[in-house]
Amino acid sequence: MARQEIKLKTADSEKITINLGPVDLGQIDLLVQEGFYSNRTDLIRTAIRNQLNQHAEVVRQTVARKSLVLGMQHYSRADLEAIQAAGERLQIQVLGLASIASDVSVELALATIESIFVLGSLHASAVLKTALAQRIH
Repeated sequence: MARQEIKLKTADSEKITINLGPVDLGQIDLLVQEGFYSNRTDLIRTAIRNQLNQHAEVVRQTVARKSLVLGMQHYSRADLEAIQAAGERLQIQVLGLASIASDVSVELALATIESIFVLGSLHASAVLKTALAQRIH
């Protein structure tokens, strides 16, 4: 259990790459140099959070309208086995992080997961992602 928790904690953030023009980058460096932000990343994270806060109501409404799970949703082998035993199939819809346990077999995943829609990050083995590729939207 502790090992799984460690893996999930490392998934709390994901690296992205952006391209900025030299003038924008220079202005960021100036604000860092003047002490407004501790580094470039601090400014960029702050700017993103401000934009997300500005559009929070639209996000809230869309999450409700699309019936998305907001945050983190983890599917263990036991979860999927219970779904299979009940004769049900999952439509995974997450805004945030969806993860499928590493001990979930391809056969179990194919038998229980009808579709996957994730805005954010999907953590699953490469084998599972390949097997479920047609179901990931």
